[in-house]
Amino acid sequence: MNDQPDRPQDHEGTQPLGAEPGHDDAVRAETARRLERSMGRLGTAVVASMEERLPWFRRMSAEDRSWIGLVAQSGVAAFVDWFRNPVRGRPAITVEVFGTAPRELTRSVSLQQTVDMIRVVIDVVEGQVDGLAAPEGAQQLREDVLRYTREVAFSSAKVYARAAEARGAWDARLEALIVDALLHGDHQDGLQTWGSALRWSQTPVIAIAGDSGEEDGNKVLDDLRGAARRRGHDVIAGMQGDRVVLVVGVGERYSEGALPAAAAEPLAGLFGPGPVVVGPVVPDLRAAGASARAAVSGLRSAPAWPDAPRPVLAEDLLPERALQGEEGARRQLVEEVYRPLLGAGSPLLDTLSVYLEHASSLEATARMLFVHPNTVRYRLSRIAELTGHAPSDGRGSFVLRIAVALGRLGAVEHG
Repeated sequence: MNDQPDRPQDHEGTQPLGAEPGHDDAVRAETARRLERSMGRLGTAVVASMEERLPWFRRMSAEDRSWIGLVAQSGVAAFVDWFRNPVRGRPAITVEVFGTAPRELTRSVSLQQTVDMIRVVIDVVEGQVDGLAAPEGAQQLREDVLRYTREVAFSSAKVYARAAEARGAWDARLEALIVDALLHGDHQDGLQTWGSALRWSQTPVIAIAGDSGEEDGNKVLDDLRGAARRRGHDVIAGMQGDRVVLVVGVGERYSEGALPAAAAEPLAGLFGPGPVVVGPVVPDLRAAGASARAAVSGLRSAPAWPDAPRPVLAEDLLPERALQGEEGARRQLVEEVYRPLLGAGSPLLDTLSVYLEHASSLEATARMLFVHPNTVRYRLSRIAELTGHAPSDGRGSFVLRIAVALGRLGAVEHG
């Protein structure tokens, strides 16, 4: 494609040995004039080539395609201006090329797509070098095209790196704001909008709380975000002092019966030492405050149950949360444990009270109630069916004792 044979380069690689500087300048000026006359044709050829070669470009709206066409035209114009006087140094690619596009477009075009566009521009221009360059100027134009497109590639990487850094910092601040709003129960109307800004789409939702430990809190947050996203979850994470609160949109990966434990278990090991508490499943981000508050309340209460599993469900810590004064936990214990027993009649409540007071002894309970031990055994099984807690189990008896005490205290308070 080159009419001139290759000649040795000087030590800077910019000018053939023995060439006259004035001659090279004249060739460059003539090539620049030719390029200037061809700018419209080159821009049109670039857009046509993108239409043919880039499927994602064809799927874009007419408005976005027109903006990208303007970016291509600006790139060609900026190259011609720089080619005319390359001694100015590195071209201001960011302003001259990317500055023409609206910010919304730069968010919707990925770095890989930008690289695809650059490749198309190079191919179109290189394919027309011989027709565009002045006589003896083809090699000069070809080398400057390569230099310029290299600068475009470097500038593209910088543009996207800065955007990613800014986006990451903005996302982290927004996540912290959302976590704070969820824990304090305010800004409920804005949660859906904020979630959309973070591309949140997965439901149902759970919250997980734990400590960051001695690790850098930001590293713990990054590890948790990464692990959750690798599993296909949406995630919002925030720090509350040394406490880490994670809100996870789990999607349809798990069955309803497996949640929330199955989604939390793979993430629990990334928290610092100590308890990890999982809030109840809620339908969407708007309702996630209930799960987050339960998880944090459970985390505060978890030291009262040293042998709790890790992670532990916030609902399994209801007695500890109630003892610490959480009104919601007290109401839940009364509604889910005490009232079903009360509704089933006095024999069950009386049997449970005597059984707990007599060290969980069937025989002693039967003697005190003047019934057969099998009757006691039947009543205890009914209690387990109604409440989900077995009186013969150590943990179950503790839950039942706290619930019955709270129920009776509430009955006295309300007359």
